[in-house]
Amino acid sequence: MISIGIDVGSVAAKAAAYDGEKIIATAILPTGWSPKAVGEQLLAEILHKTRTPKEKVKSIVGTGYGRVSLSFIDKNITEITCHGKGAYYLDPKIRTVIDIGGQDSKVIKLDEGGQVVDFLMNDKCAAGTGRFLQVMANALAVDVGDLSRLATGAEPANISSMCTVFAESEVVSLVAEGSSKETIASGLLHSVCNKTYSLASKIGVEDKVFFSGGVSRNQKLGELLSHKLGTEVISSKESQYLGAIGAAIIGYR
Repeated sequence: MISIGIDVGSVAAKAAAYDGEKIIATAILPTGWSPKAVGEQLLAEILHKTRTPKEKVKSIVGTGYGRVSLSFIDKNITEITCHGKGAYYLDPKIRTVIDIGGQDSKVIKLDEGGQVVDFLMNDKCAAGTGRFLQVMANALAVDVGDLSRLATGAEPANISSMCTVFAESEVVSLVAEGSSKETIASGLLHSVCNKTYSLASKIGVEDKVFFSGGVSRNQKLGELLSHKLGTEVISSKESQYLGAIGAAIIGYR
């Protein structure tokens, strides 16, 4: 028997399968226009990857903003709970999770058993999220995945606004003034770091921090957060699947 977790985010949808001991398969797809359709596609892909007939699935748990669209799930759980459970599975020493996704960011505090004891969420605007970085990368005419490489070793340009619209105007102005893409990219990542630090400071950071969400693939941002927070910030190749992993584990137990 296995359990399946499906996390439908604003940009990407992820799935994970758990056999009671370990995560045995993951999958990811762009969310697209239909959370329901992508959820069904992910379910089919996970069943195929694990060679599991649907009747051998113990439970299917949905999470993320699109979870309400998944008619086939047995239960839906908030992404806060699922990210906490997923981080604790990957490293039981984790007490703080910083998740930066496509449209929101959140800081989650865990107890020694991996239960959520507090959290803060920025979901009022795109400031400091993956969407913010995507818009800024477009303004620089670079791929969002190149921002980390460009920013490494570069002095940060001063970008004062965290509003996506105003910050984009600042980037366009900096380009027109002759600032390099490297310094602008560095300035952007410092801005996101400062915004995340401000959110984390309100809740307090304890011990090791796990950096999750699509933005966690930005290595330079992880380094900036570690320096700013004064503690170890870790990530992994499974960081983007954290919500789906947590959902699968909750479903099994």
